[in-house]
Amino acid sequence: MHSVPEIQAIQSRGLVGDRYYYSGSIEAPDRKKDQQVTLIEAEAVDALQHESNIHLQPGDIRRNLVTRDVPLNHLVGKEFQVGEVRLRGIRLCEPCNHLASLTHPGVLPGLVHRAGLRAEILTSGTIRAGDVIESR
Repeated sequence: MHSVPEIQAIQSRGLVGDRYYYSGSIEAPDRKKDQQVTLIEAEAVDALQHESNIHLQPGDIRRNLVTRDVPLNHLVGKEFQVGEVRLRGIRLCEPCNHLASLTHPGVLPGLVHRAGLRAEILTSGTIRAGDVIESR
């Protein structure tokens, strides 16, 4: 995982270059909708450090976008805009055993209900570092 200044988001397919990018037909299968984009609040990573003394960088959590000052849990089932790209929050992105095996076992209890959001891309475009997130 590494930071990039911008990335192309392709409707129904995902982020170009991401491991879950769907390169098949125009419409991704329904099971892929919640793998198109993942987001996490920087505040959740900060809280994990403060509460559990687990020091991770936001990229270590393995989400595509890191936000600040945006309550992601409130976006489940809602459309929102990231720069020029429209997304729909599908479900919470809970921590998993794979993440714990790559980082620290304490991430499982430390990130329950705050490990991010899985979203579907509704319109294609470029997402840039620093883009504003607006709820619809």
